[in-house]
Amino acid sequence: MDCVFCSIVAGDTPADVVLDEPDLVGFLDRRPVFKGHVLLVPRQHVDTLLDLPADLHATLLGATQRLAAAVVAALGAQGSFVAMNNVVSQSVPHLHVHVVPRTKGDGLRGFFWPRTTYASEQESADHAARIAAALTPPAGA
Repeated sequence: MDCVFCSIVAGDTPADVVLDEPDLVGFLDRRPVFKGHVLLVPRQHVDTLLDLPADLHATLLGATQRLAAAVVAALGAQGSFVAMNNVVSQSVPHLHVHVVPRTKGDGLRGFFWPRTTYASEQESADHAARIAAALTPPAGA
């Protein structure tokens, strides 16, 4: 199976990683809605939320919550948008949670997701480092 997210998890495809934990990896989206847009994936290949093992439910939600706080703290956002597609509009068939920094008046309307790019690899690396630095550890860690 050729899965770009599995390749990122394995370290075979470069990514700006912001979260690296035993069960999950979070990294910057290469085509972000807004800069600082993070994708959170289970290390184990899971196609959709319906396939996610029960023992990962709390782990995934907890990391999503921590990332939502981190993008606000690190990037000066006012809030975040958290979403997950299941099959329809799921560009990579590996479960992933979108955590997108939001600011009032940022232009995001409904389910139309405009995309942007980073000016350079250094800019994306800087965003990743800022988010990683603001990320709190998992409960009990």
